[in-house]
Amino acid sequence: MNVRGVGKPGKAARPRGRTQFNLRGRLGLVAGALGLCSLALVGRAVDLQIIDNDFYRQQGDARFLREIPIPTSRGMITDRNGEPLAVSSPVESIWGNPQELLKAPDRLPELARALGVPTEQLTRKLGQRSDKEFVYLKRRINPDEARAILAHDIPGVASQREFRRFYPQGEALAHVLGFTNIDDRGQEGVELAFDDWLRGTPGAKKVIRDRRGRIVENVDLVRAAQPGRDLTLSIDRRIQYLTYRELKRALLETGASSASAVVLDIATGEVLAMANLPSYNPNAVDGSRRDAHRNRAVTDVVEPGSTMKPVTIAAGLAAGVVTPDTLIDTRPGWMPNGRYRTTDTHNYGVLTVTGVITKSSNVGAAKVAHRLSDRQFYDFVRRFGYGRAPHSGFPGESSGVLPPPSRWSGTSKQTMAYGYGLSATPLQIAQVYAAFANDGRMIAPTFVKGQPNPPTQVLDPRIAHEVMRMMQTVTEPGGTATQAAILGYHVAGKTGTARMASGGGYARRYVSLFAGVVPVEHPRFSMAVVVSDPDPGRRGYYGGSVSGPVFHNVMQGALRLMDVPPDDIETWLAAQARAQGVGSAGAGIAAAGAQAATGAAAGAVHEPAQRVPAATGVRP
Repeated sequence: MNVRGVGKPGKAARPRGRTQFNLRGRLGLVAGALGLCSLALVGRAVDLQIIDNDFYRQQGDARFLREIPIPTSRGMITDRNGEPLAVSSPVESIWGNPQELLKAPDRLPELARALGVPTEQLTRKLGQRSDKEFVYLKRRINPDEARAILAHDIPGVASQREFRRFYPQGEALAHVLGFTNIDDRGQEGVELAFDDWLRGTPGAKKVIRDRRGRIVENVDLVRAAQPGRDLTLSIDRRIQYLTYRELKRALLETGASSASAVVLDIATGEVLAMANLPSYNPNAVDGSRRDAHRNRAVTDVVEPGSTMKPVTIAAGLAAGVVTPDTLIDTRPGWMPNGRYRTTDTHNYGVLTVTGVITKSSNVGAAKVAHRLSDRQFYDFVRRFGYGRAPHSGFPGESSGVLPPPSRWSGTSKQTMAYGYGLSATPLQIAQVYAAFANDGRMIAPTFVKGQPNPPTQVLDPRIAHEVMRMMQTVTEPGGTATQAAILGYHVAGKTGTARMASGGGYARRYVSLFAGVVPVEHPRFSMAVVVSDPDPGRRGYYGGSVSGPVFHNVMQGALRLMDVPPDDIETWLAAQARAQGVGSAGAGIAAAGAQAATGAAAGAVHEPAQRVPAATGVRP
């Protein structure tokens, strides 16, 4: 009997439809898959990091690699003797990364205290630039102060080197030098005129910075820095200081509102000194007192008053209508001028042409001008630089005003003869007097030492010498500027007193002028002094008493500093003899100097300041 399902004894039955589990095969499969993935990852890494790595390198560089500027110092400015007038000092500027700083708002009060600013102001500044990575927090500060700020170790705060301009002479040379802005670029004066020469070219380098902005590695020099070039000016700082000091004294003693002075080297046209008041401190320039920043000696014009008379007389001599000894009848001390009068302070009677200069006669100058045609007079005055820029290279220089004959009224030539109806800067006036002293050769003024300036012959040398001799009588006893005389030297010059224009007419306010040359025999210096609106109740308002002493004091010092030999040795010896006779050499020389400077009181006269053209409507 067979029974199904009953097998052989000792063997178990197998289930049907099931395969045996292969562990080794599955492990091999998994290992192979992982190997392929690893190979793919390695290949991709090789591709990204070696073969095609530009994108990620750029991304990394954008986060840590920076190209930063290498600051360079501005060129030094020196005077003609090599003394520094403007130098650049290294300073530090604190900057921050707003994105980093705003992540730690709890550190902002600490940073604000270190910077010395209100916390609200700092927070607002960072918030407005939250999308930036760079903002200046405090610029151009002392390196010690910068180190104290960085010592707080606030994330996102760093410093960088910059340069700051320093002016050792301060207010005395402010108008000539000008100043630079916070980016060290010239804004006014010589700093602006020669900005390209002085500034130089900043360099650049690539660095790696950490997240706090600190440089951890210098990668590459992109461009080397080129420092600015030095500049040697024609200015002599000693004469400059004398000029500034005497102008300041004049303002204090006369109560004037402003003053300007220019000193020129006659042979070269170089500006040895140029000062203005009020002045400002170029080391601490702010937005206030903008009016004090103006270089009045170059930009402001005045009617030259009686300083114009030597030009008028020279025009008559050049045209042959007068000689130094020609007689001019100035009686009765006035003459018609349209509906008004041209007047003198006194009735001088009959004067020689030389006497017209000595006594500063308006009537005499007007009568000389009437002997010339309008075109003759205009062309001659124009030849002396009136109405044209002096081309000194200084920014903003004025050309003055000299209207052509087509715009003259019936009284224009008469009033121009003694310095009204035209205008000039103090620099132009000094340039004109330098031409008289330089044998009639005019040289464009310059602020750069050694700059070649070819002269232009504007007047016959013989006539120039004659005018110089006439102007010498102005500083001698009987002239209008005895206070400008200098013991031991012949001084040639001319005073001027002009009423100030106001509202289409002329006010009872004055501009006091003196322009002169010293020494007469071998001229070295030309100087023009302009003092505006002096108080008549102090030292008066005439050019001889207000501006003459400024000329005397400055030129006396300049002659000593430059070792210029005397050309009036007889007067010097006479003063020495008088001093020995008194028994006290020091007191005697001082007394002689005072007598030569002030002249005899009885012989001193003043130049007239009146002008009454029909166009102004001002009556005498």
